[in-house]
Amino acid sequence: MKTFTYTIKDELGIHARPAGLLVKAAGAFQSDITIATEAKKANAKRMMAVMGLGVKCGTEVTITAEGADEDAAIAGMEKFLTENL
Repeated sequence: MKTFTYTIKDELGIHARPAGLLVKAAGAFQSDITIATEAKKANAKRMMAVMGLGVKCGTEVTITAEGADEDAAIAGMEKFLTENL
């Protein structure tokens, strides 16, 4: 299992467009990927679950990947978050 934390910098937080892109990025990997805030946790491959987190600007999220390609999944998700959020 691999994890990393990231503080959301997008002033709108994780709203519909970036949530859709995040789900698409997570779906490219076989590993189970979760995104968690201090209060909630969600499957990063499910749009409504990600939207349900209600992540705002300045919120710290923890991404966890577990599975066959977890190293690549963590690297990919870290790259996505850094470039988009």
